[in-house]
Amino acid sequence: MKAKFGMLSVILLGINSIIGSGIFLLPGQAEGLIGPASILVFIFDMLLIISIALCYAEDATYFKANGGPYLYAKSAFGDFVGYEVGFSVWAISIIAWATMSTAFATALGAIFPVIQQPVWKAVTIFVLLGTLTLINISGVSLTKLVNNVVTIAKLVPLVLFVIVGLFFVNGAHFTPFVVTTTNFNSAFGSAAILIFYAFTGFEAIAIAAQEFHNPQRTIPLAIVVVLSVVALLYILIQVVSIGVLGSHLAGNPAPIQAGLEKMIGPVGKTIVAVGTLVSILGIATAQSFYLPRIGSSMADNGVMPKVVGYRNRRGVPAVAMLVSFVIAVPLAISGTFQTLAAISVVSRFAQYIPTILAVLVFRRRKMTPGGSRFRVPFGPVLPIVAVVVSLWLLSKASAFQLIMGLGCLVIAVPFYFLNRHFNHSKRVDQQD
Repeated sequence: MKAKFGMLSVILLGINSIIGSGIFLLPGQAEGLIGPASILVFIFDMLLIISIALCYAEDATYFKANGGPYLYAKSAFGDFVGYEVGFSVWAISIIAWATMSTAFATALGAIFPVIQQPVWKAVTIFVLLGTLTLINISGVSLTKLVNNVVTIAKLVPLVLFVIVGLFFVNGAHFTPFVVTTTNFNSAFGSAAILIFYAFTGFEAIAIAAQEFHNPQRTIPLAIVVVLSVVALLYILIQVVSIGVLGSHLAGNPAPIQAGLEKMIGPVGKTIVAVGTLVSILGIATAQSFYLPRIGSSMADNGVMPKVVGYRNRRGVPAVAMLVSFVIAVPLAISGTFQTLAAISVVSRFAQYIPTILAVLVFRRRKMTPGGSRFRVPFGPVLPIVAVVVSLWLLSKASAFQLIMGLGCLVIAVPFYFLNRHFNHSKRVDQQD
């Protein structure tokens, strides 16, 4: 029997998929945009992401197969919308995976300067992505073990920072509460887009449904638990960062590292430096687990070449994993993806909004859920509000962010029609 993730492992996968380098770096940038009122930005983003996640949780009750947002969009709106969503999810996931490997090599290079040399940096990236590919192809059991270990390891410095930091908070650092050189609405919107990046990634839980025990029950509960834990931790980190560093937080490139060093000395800096490496490694591990499964899900549904959906004897989508590796390595080595954090938020809404709207479609069809009867609270109100707020947040993005973030939707169009033409020609040949 193929190994599967239990509830605890699914929760750890979700936490690992969200907490990456962002929370180690973003508190200072948010403080620089709007001052201590950045706490409100975290709360705003928390409410929005939980609203979106609840829609994912309800959608997940109708399906057992892999695919997540691709499967929901396809079932609700047809093959074309599903393909657009699936293509963008897979493309952005591969690019994000490549970017995390580059970030890992960069962070490691700060400790071992020789890795900063282009050749050794390329070797580090290749070894990291190659190792994660081999781990995934080896089966779910090894992937689950690695994921659980790195998730717990990455949480240690963050929890330590919060617990110790609460004793060093200076209330005077929270006044004035709003500090901005522009109008509040503009500053709040810019900060909200920036911080939202730190909350993304929970959708990994839905994408890999087939790898979980009783997914229609496990996924909704895991999503709620994961987002609750992450949101609480993030808000506490921002409060402690402001309370400990005060005006020195604004623009600080490594606020948690600086804060823990101020609290417990140089050992604190070392703990966070190692924690940052582990955190990046952890999210790269989570990405390597779910990114091939979106490609294989599309192949299973006939909108990608059939070979992409091939699974080895351990049930792993090995071809999709190798395709992801082959594309990710040159992207990572090129080192041209430093703007991904800025555009990835925009690209995520290409899957978030159709997934939210799918809830309303499935309810109208009166579809029967499987192992769970989870429903988004407040009827259709919460999904509608989530869409409206998402569109407002998108309106705060720059033209460059919108073009780059939604570019995958345009690129996907010719591939969709080429694949449809190929499938049609193949069916005609078979009939002849």
